[in-house]
Parts: sequence; C-alpha cells; structure tokens
Amino acid sequence: MISAGDFRNGVTFEYDGSVYQIIEFQHVKPGKGAAFVRTKIKNVISGGVVEKTFNPTDKMPKAHIDRRDMEYLYNDGDLFYFMDPESYEQIPVSADQLGDALKFVKENMQVKILSYKGNIFAIEPPNIVELAITETEPGFAGNTATGATKPATLETGAVVQVPLFIDNGETIKVDTRTGEYLGRA
Repeated sequence: MISAGDFRNGVTFEYDGSVYQIIEFQHVKPGKGAAFVRTKIKNVISGGVVEKTFNPTDKMPKAHIDRRDMEYLYNDGDLFYFMDPESYEQIPVSADQLGDALKFVKENMQVKILSYKGNIFAIEPPNIVELAITETEPGFAGNTATGATKPATLETGAVVQVPLFIDNGETIKVDTRTGEYLGRA
C-alpha cells in the first residue's frame, strides 16, 4: 500500500479498478482547512490523463509494472513482433497497445516491454537513439539566426526539428522522451 502523502513522479498504483501512474504531484497546505495532494495521473492501460486530488492519508495498493528487455524484430500489418533475448520467444503486440512510442524504434533495437498482470500496455525505447535522416530541406544562406531549425524525417518516419546545417543521410542523436535533436552521432 502507498499513501497519497508518499506520491512521487512515476509511481504506479491501483485506483477505481484501473492502474495509474503519477505524472505530476503537488502537496498543498492551505491556510485554512486540511492539506491535500493535487495530482495529474495517467491511466497506463488506456493512456488517458486526469487531474485528481487526494487526502494525504488516502492509501492505495501499489501496482507492480513488469519491465522486460526485448528486441524489436519487425512488423506485419498491425502486429509488431518482439523477441525475448534469453528464451528467443517472439511476442506479437498490436499497434493500438503501443501508442506512438514506436516512432523512434527501428528493427533490432532493444526496448523495454511494460506489462501489468501479463497484459502488455506500452514500450519504452532507449532514452537516446541514433537515427538516420531520410529527408530534409537544404538550409538556406541568410537563415542563420540563432537557433533556427527545420523539420527532418527520420528513417523510422518520425519528424524532428534539426539545425539548418544538418543534411540528408546524416545520423543524429534524438531524445525519445521529448523528441528533441541532441547532436550528430
């Protein structure tokens, strides 16, 4: 059991028959009345985000999220196949279970598969990935203001903003949590 007073970002718990993960929390102590905890929580199965307030003494059962290292192999229509590197077992996962986390994942990349009670609900790609640029416009002379960027399409189909000096075919580093360009690889 976890009490609302012990909430931290990333903690998962069961509430109203669903599993939630804390995105943001704030302990509020008003001048009048009792203290409370204001949270922004995400339903890990459906992906919905809601704001909820809790009494600091409220207790919820902690949810154990299983994270397994898997290797992304390939996709076949609406199914994406992942392999356990120890047992070589292949697991098909449908696209609606994965969300948009797959936009920075290419074949043979190591990811973490997240599941709750055997039901897969998401994947976590590595925090920083190296991907090649397949298409971007050339930078124009005169467009050299500080911080000027242009869109670039990566080999996985994702679009990120890159500096003007980056060209087609270059490999760049991307932060998968924010989708930001970090530098050349």
